[in-house]
Amino acid sequence: MTAAAERALASLTTYLKLLATALVWGATWIAGRVAVSEASPLAVASWRFLLAALVLGTLVVIHEGWPRWSFKEWLTLAALGASGIFLYNLCFLYGLKMIEAGRGALVVALTPAVVATGDWLLFRAPMSSTKAAGIALAMFGCLLVVTNGDLRLLLTGKVGLGEWLIIGCSVLWAVYTFVGRRGTRSLSPLAMTFGASLTGWGMLTVAALLQGSLFALTEITWRGLSAIVFLGLFGTALAFTWYAEAVQRIGATRSAAFINLVPVSAVILGAVLLDERLGVVILFGGTLVIAGVVITNHAGARLAAGVISKEKIQ
Repeated sequence: MTAAAERALASLTTYLKLLATALVWGATWIAGRVAVSEASPLAVASWRFLLAALVLGTLVVIHEGWPRWSFKEWLTLAALGASGIFLYNLCFLYGLKMIEAGRGALVVALTPAVVATGDWLLFRAPMSSTKAAGIALAMFGCLLVVTNGDLRLLLTGKVGLGEWLIIGCSVLWAVYTFVGRRGTRSLSPLAMTFGASLTGWGMLTVAALLQGSLFALTEITWRGLSAIVFLGLFGTALAFTWYAEAVQRIGATRSAAFINLVPVSAVILGAVLLDERLGVVILFGGTLVIAGVVITNHAGARLAAGVISKEKIQ
């Protein structure tokens, strides 16, 4: 096989892994809803990240050797674990006890727009009118999904707790993303994901022990156990590893484009496996969210390319 053919095969494999990652992440919404119907969200999250940490830790040792993190790196990993693992999963799993999996995934599709907004407000990232329009469109679509098309609910305070918890997922993932930028200065994506999973698992386990739910699994069925295993092994360890590989091989921009398939996957799987039927307004709002995110990402990539071009000229 020629070098060109090997590169083409590697590229095809990367894109297939990204497609599979999007499908798996869409399925985590279904698995999460099944799991929390049979066990406490804290217990589900703790066992999920125990499995994930064991697999990721094994991969880190094989590829990078035993971790020797500094105190500052531990602080960064603890911040990642608190935001992207502990608090995120509280919002994710408790939110899924209250709203449909497909609807929740459509709300969280807003995350890239939240990240872009935070980047602009906190870190003075460049903003164009096109990028701002994409963010506004995504946020409007999110409001349609959250309110079931009745925007007056925002004024009367009748938006449910489940919706707010899922919106919290987007905010917490934005925090995780910003903290992760610091982490990648000295840690590989694999090591950072393992460290975040490890510290987050510790927080979740302490909380589950205090709640008394960690070992309260006597009523869980094979469906609930399978859902937890799926969340830990496939939804976390495998999918995060494949996504990190893709970012290294083809770049963050092209890899992130596949995330737009996650809510689509979740809606389809929710309808097939859980018999969820989302209304036309919700689906329309979700379409606006995805369209707004695509516009935001495209405009952001053009701005970044423009900044790089200016730096080369100077």
